[in-house]
Amino acid sequence: MYYFIVNPNAHSGHGEKIWRKLERQIENSGIEYEVYLTDAQGDARQLAEKLTGPGNGSCDQPMIIVAVGGDGTINEILDGLSFDRQVTLGYIPAGSGNDLARSLKLPNNPRRCLKRILNPRYYLSLDYGILSYEKGEPVHRRFMVSSGIGLDAAVCHNLLDLSRRHQGWPGICGRFAYIFLGIKQLALAKPVKGFLLLDGIKKVEFNHIYFVSSHIHGYEGGGFKLIPKADYSDGLLDLCVIHNSSKLRVFPVLMDALCGRIGHARGVRFYQCREVTIHVERPMPVHVDGESCLSQTDIHLRCVEKKLRMIV
Repeated sequence: MYYFIVNPNAHSGHGEKIWRKLERQIENSGIEYEVYLTDAQGDARQLAEKLTGPGNGSCDQPMIIVAVGGDGTINEILDGLSFDRQVTLGYIPAGSGNDLARSLKLPNNPRRCLKRILNPRYYLSLDYGILSYEKGEPVHRRFMVSSGIGLDAAVCHNLLDLSRRHQGWPGICGRFAYIFLGIKQLALAKPVKGFLLLDGIKKVEFNHIYFVSSHIHGYEGGGFKLIPKADYSDGLLDLCVIHNSSKLRVFPVLMDALCGRIGHARGVRFYQCREVTIHVERPMPVHVDGESCLSQTDIHLRCVEKKLRMIV
């Protein structure tokens, strides 16, 4: 059984256009399917929770859930999944960033993506991450691609805010929006003291943190390749820390990431771990897959190894 969760508002209405083109192809295939259209933030999470929960048929019955939307849509689906039953994910990218699709090398053509999903030949077992923080009580958020604190999250917050205030404006999307807002947020950014505690053992301190980005997949922000060698099935988080006493030296690092050639330059550090605790001395914005987790001073991230089954 196929369950399609469609975000028609993805990429300023691009999701709805893609779904209209795909639905006829699905009907002609003769498969048994159901479709659910989201209307607001959080809908995809609730739908995934309902579909995979104990109230929806036998837990022994396999199901395929297909996300049609952006990285935020599939993030919500992941966050709502129950792993008590056999669930396989499919993904038809219709967002502005599509970093997951870029990492998995999915076809740009939605019809080709759908064809692979309806006639699956290749599956991957993928890692995912969990972000935890305190908000009166513990909060846990799964992430598919990346999570971060600082400058990169500030850009995501800014982009989400603009998208809500100018809904339907196609100018707020894609890599150029991230670049523009990144320059703006870099100009406003103030570095902060903090530390990382890797696997509960190794403590690394920094005096001028701009952001810390934690990755399952190498891309974020619509094509910034911060972790070129990230492996989405090795059971490890890949961390990139951008720190520098000079703000002017941060900009070329970000441009290197855009071109996919970021390296061990001054002010850039890379780490691998199964879990990490991050502390900063004042609250900084936090995101999971581009979705806001407000501002925090203390977060914890860990990797869950090869738990997701996905059609590619």
